[in-house]
Formats: sequence, structure tokens, C-alpha cells
Amino acid sequence: MDRRDFMKGASLAGALSLLPLADRALAGEEGSRPATESGQAYADLARTLQEVEAGYLNAQRGITRPGDVSDGHRFLLHVLQTGLFLRFEYDPERPSFRRIISPTRKLLGDQPDAVYFEAPIRGDRRYRIRGNTAGAVYTSFTIEAGGEEGGYPERTEGAINDSEFAIAKDGSYELLLGPDVSGPNTVKLPADARTVTTRSYFETLRPVAADQLKVVPIAIAPVEDPGPAPSPDDASIARSIRRVISYVRGTTVDQPLRAAENQPSWVSLIPNRFNAPAKPAGMAFAAPDNAYASAPYVLRPDQALVMEGRFPTCRFSSVMLWNRFLQSYDYGSRQISLNRAQTKLDSEGRYRIVIAGRDPGVPNWIDTEGRPSGLVYWRFLLPEGDIETPRARVVPLSELRG
Repeated sequence: MDRRDFMKGASLAGALSLLPLADRALAGEEGSRPATESGQAYADLARTLQEVEAGYLNAQRGITRPGDVSDGHRFLLHVLQTGLFLRFEYDPERPSFRRIISPTRKLLGDQPDAVYFEAPIRGDRRYRIRGNTAGAVYTSFTIEAGGEEGGYPERTEGAINDSEFAIAKDGSYELLLGPDVSGPNTVKLPADARTVTTRSYFETLRPVAADQLKVVPIAIAPVEDPGPAPSPDDASIARSIRRVISYVRGTTVDQPLRAAENQPSWVSLIPNRFNAPAKPAGMAFAAPDNAYASAPYVLRPDQALVMEGRFPTCRFSSVMLWNRFLQSYDYGSRQISLNRAQTKLDSEGRYRIVIAGRDPGVPNWIDTEGRPSGLVYWRFLLPEGDIETPRARVVPLSELRG
């Protein structure tokens, strides 16, 4: 009898029903479900989700409209999904890279033109990374450090980009990470290193994050073989669940409310007006080679936001839309961002980009999905010289159509 014949004759549920008999034989007694550390952690996770909903989706954090509440529930589930994906099975002794962002998993200010991977690490171990740039206009690695295991890191350290390590003609490269490494193609790890993140930016006509056929090869392995992983047990599963709790809390309610006067200089709080772009100065999960500019947009259905300026000399640049939870709009079926390859310039090399809820009938339209408000976010990667601040003005849609 082969496996298929066996499965036809015995359902999976029937096979699983034999396991409790074996368990009772091992335990030597029958009774109610025993109390376990993992069971307590599981209950804590369920309680955390309730606490996070109450503590994060409230008026104190500006969540007052029904649409913001529903967006917030979607965001919290994306955070939970990410925490389960990145933190539940988490082994810095035997790490592997996992893709952080996807069209159905968005957070932390995702970018349609980038592919992000993350792997767990320890500051007292050595690792070898092998990969290929796969045609990216920019590839970088950063080390996130500090904070509790699984939680939100305190800072970014150890940044290195593709101008600082050797790359073969076919795009392949190799890096060595460790506490005592030095020389070319190395990244020194701080004692409290938690994760390594890689970013690959592409300036293509179709957003790379929506391209299901695009592969960015990347792998990480410990230099010293740690041996086989121990079998999961009650204590280790409980720790895994608690890492997920730390991640969910660290990405939401444990993030302090930032007063207006403490915002970075490049963050404008005035709708439809930008401050001068600037670099993020060590902010966790921010790419240190990027300069940013951000402002909220507020538009009526019959209005458009026109942005004008000139791209600086840089490795990559784009502008895009997020909701209030720093989640990108739908880039799979809409044009919610523009990189330089997608942007039509005038005869003087300047851009004129239009943000609106309906097609204005002019080039360089960014679609708001009909949302009356959101965030506009500019990126300038490895800029040279001064960056011209985007000038913005609100106009009637009819003016553009005319």
C-alpha cells in the first residue's frame, strides 16, 4: 500500500486522533490540557492584540475617521503577519534572508521600487553573505542594533553600499560580517546587533515590488557551523511567541508619540507644502544614504496637487503616496509612485507631477485611489550637491484638463 492509498483509507483527522492516545501513554494519565509556557504566551499574544487595537487606534493618535480605523485594522494585521513571518521562526545561529515587504504585507514606509530582505544575527557571530545585484541601481546593507530580541531596534549601524564593496562583472558579491572583521567587503557587528537588512532599488517602468518574476539572489550563512538546531519545545515556542509580541508592540503602541517640534527637519506638517530634503541621521530602518522630504496632502475630489522641480544628480529618486500608517497605496494596479524612469520631463529637464484622485489627462499622474488625504514621500539616494525642494500648489482639476 502506498501513501496515497493509505490517505484514501484514513483521513488526516483520523490519523491525528491516534496522537492523543500516544500522548496519554507517555504521560501515564488522562486529564485536562496541561498548563504550558507556550499556552500562556499564546494567551498573552491574544491579549496584546486587543491592547494594541485600543492603544494605537484612538483619538490620541489622531484616529478619528472610520476610514482611518479600518486602515488601522489592516495595518495591525500586516504588522502581525510580519511579526509571525520574521520573528516566530527566528534563529540568529542559522539565519536566512526573508523578504520583508510584499504587495500584501506593507509597513515601515515601503517602496514599490525596492526589494527588502532581513535576517536575524548576533553581534558575537560571523556570517557570510552571498548575493547578486540583479540589475539594481543601488544595493546596501545595514545593521539594526539595540532593543530587546524581536522588538523594534534602537538604531542603525554598520551601513555599507555597493560603492563600498567589490562586485563582479556578473553582479555577484560576497560580504563577511562579524565583531572583529576588517578589510574590503566586511561589515563590523556591534555587540547588540539584532538584524541585517538589505535594500535593492530599481528604476524600471514597472515597480519591482509588483514583479512576480524578479529574483534578487541573496543568502546568509554562519561561518562557524553551529550544528543542527534543537527541536522546538515548550520554552522555545513560548520565546518565539513573545518575540512576535515584542515586534507587534514595538512597531505600534511602544512607539512614542512624537511632538511636532521633534519631527525631523524634512517632515512638513503643513499640508501640500514640502520642507528642504535631508538625511535621516541614524533613524532605525531608514537608509542612511537617502535624503527624504515628506508632507501630507489634502485634496477635494475636484482638486489636484501639482509638484514641480528638478531631480538632483543621484543614484535613485522617486515620489510616492502612503496612508497615515506608512503603507504604500496599491502599486499593483495603479500608478501611486513615480521614479525617474517613469517620469516625463520638460525640455529643460524639469518634472511636473500631478497628484489627484482622477486622471487629469496630463503626464505624470499619481493616483490617490480617491483618498482625500495621505502622505507624499520623496526619496533621493546618494544625492550630489543641493537638492531642489519640490514646489507644490493645489489647483482645480478643471484647470489641468483645460
